[in-house]
Amino acid sequence: MFLHPARPLGSIIPAALILLTLTGCANTGFFVERHDLNELEIAVKKQEKEIDSLRSQTQAQQNLVISHQMQSTQQVLDAIYARVEKPSCPPVSRQQACSVTAAGDDTSEGRGEDQRLNNKLIVGELERFLLVGPELVYVARIDSGATTSSIDSRNVTRFERNGENWVRFDVPVPNSDDKFETLERRIVRNVRIISASAEEPERRPIVELHFVIGDHEQKAEFTLTEREDLSHSVLIGRNILRDVMLIDVGKEYATELPESVNPDSEGSDSN
Repeated sequence: MFLHPARPLGSIIPAALILLTLTGCANTGFFVERHDLNELEIAVKKQEKEIDSLRSQTQAQQNLVISHQMQSTQQVLDAIYARVEKPSCPPVSRQQACSVTAAGDDTSEGRGEDQRLNNKLIVGELERFLLVGPELVYVARIDSGATTSSIDSRNVTRFERNGENWVRFDVPVPNSDDKFETLERRIVRNVRIISASAEEPERRPIVELHFVIGDHEQKAEFTLTEREDLSHSVLIGRNILRDVMLIDVGKEYATELPESVNPDSEGSDSN
């Protein structure tokens, strides 16, 4: 080391001390110790765990609130359903079959026995139908696709008798274009019919009629409806067929009415 002849030694020493001090600050003031970084990483991981724990607790509380809300909603719906009466159709009464026996005559005398299978009367697609009361004989169409039987009725008029709902209606006389028989029956119930040609459902009365097919006689429910444009005035549906009759689709007129019925009243029933 060479000393400058123009500068004294006392001015060089302080400058060297300042340089050493600045060098020491650079080594310690701008760098973080390794153990400090490890503590920082541990703190960050701890915070992440706490955040995950808080997130899980929040999700569990949210699920619990949703479950309580769903239970409350279901309780309200159950209370509403309990107060609202469910619509129901009246049960169809089970009809009992009985044999037609003319006074003093045997049922098998003068005619063949009607065929039966498992105690059920076998009928064809068309059968002669005796309406008891007016003693009118129609040709009825047997249709297992119809729920309730029906009969051609005109001038249907409702009225009240002894506090009950009754109906007065006209049924056509077979083999006659303009003759009708007027009947009165108590209304058993009403049915709503939705027709494509009508804007609102039509309310039709159902009455109980006494009839005979072959050697089978019973009372059953019939819907009063105008069947003038249909092929047959009487339609036999499932409410009569059930547990009583079987259909042989390959036959027509598989049964015979009792001889007590006037054969002159039997017609082709072209209505």
